[in-house]
Amino acid sequence: MSLIAYFLLAIAIAGTLGSTVFLTLAVISAVRFKHLAPLQQNVPWAGGLPPLSVIKPVHGLEPRLCQNLESFFQQDYPAYEILFCARTGNNAALQLATEIAARYPERPVKILSCGEPPFPNAKVHSLSTMLLEARNDILVMADSDVFARPDYLRAVSRPLLDSAVGLVTCLYRGVPTGGFWSGLEALGMTVEMSSGVIIANMLEGMRFGLGPTMVMRKDSVEKIGGFEWMGDYCAEDFMMGELAAQRGYRVLLSNHVVDHMAGDYGFLESWKHQVRWMLSTRFSRPKGHLGTGITFAMPFGILGWIAGSLLHHPALGAALFLWAFFNRALQSLIVGGWVCQDKRAVRLCWLYPLRDLLGFFVWIASYSGDTVLWRGEHYRLSNGGKMVKISGS
Repeated sequence: MSLIAYFLLAIAIAGTLGSTVFLTLAVISAVRFKHLAPLQQNVPWAGGLPPLSVIKPVHGLEPRLCQNLESFFQQDYPAYEILFCARTGNNAALQLATEIAARYPERPVKILSCGEPPFPNAKVHSLSTMLLEARNDILVMADSDVFARPDYLRAVSRPLLDSAVGLVTCLYRGVPTGGFWSGLEALGMTVEMSSGVIIANMLEGMRFGLGPTMVMRKDSVEKIGGFEWMGDYCAEDFMMGELAAQRGYRVLLSNHVVDHMAGDYGFLESWKHQVRWMLSTRFSRPKGHLGTGITFAMPFGILGWIAGSLLHHPALGAALFLWAFFNRALQSLIVGGWVCQDKRAVRLCWLYPLRDLLGFFVWIASYSGDTVLWRGEHYRLSNGGKMVKISGS
């Protein structure tokens, strides 16, 4: 028993060191991001503000959809159009968009339908349809579950005036739309996701996009081959950034943070949603995803507590557990509260250690298979993140 306990203790100490290194990187990258991001995006305007095309794929009614869509009509920007697209013209989200547009007759709006997609990723089919209809050079791709402050369009489009920048993307704050599990998932969006992004940005530069907001010029879209070729991929946002970087463009992480809704899920639905998300990451970035395992803190803190008790060193076990708890609470305060300006991440920093523990089990579950359920159909993921529909689903 003592040998097993010492083995558990060794794993706990190694994991604690790994999560401490991760926290250190998160703190350094947070300071760097807060200092450098505003400077990198201070591109001088040459003349008037260029007109924009906001393209928004929609798919049925979602929590807070009315507020989210209307926020894009209330932008402090002189000239822009908004395009909405769903599979069918009678989609409830398109009907809602039409009602909202009627309250803003000064804003050019196009309501489109694209039909059934010829490939697995329906969002890509919508983007391709709207690209053909967009009349402006700068394209702001924004998901339907994003709420934008009035300065959003000014902030995210400005870096595109530099021709070396091919794609701009944004961090996001998770906003719960339901009960406890929605709130916990939202906390993970703000803290866990943003931590990984700012660290990757510091260590290797941005080589991926984040789905809630991606901004490109038509020339950079053309240079990556358009949108349709990404129709077989689950994580089209990752692929857009990867291809833009490969084509020699800079992918820029904006200092503007958007609000991203976390669905009104119970535990089971929240679990399935997060596992699907991590499965996509596992196949899109296999090496980085594997390394994620040593970034969690609470599993190793609990393991250290158990090992310390078995070895009759309760103080050591308690110290490992308390450091893990403090580690994650501090991460929530710095990344969630300071970088993402999320008041919930400050107020609930004591709850983030639970999200960290749950995230570890979601990470384990992401290695349990290669199939995902997406919009009622089953797909098998392959290397690179491609999806293949399972026949009969």
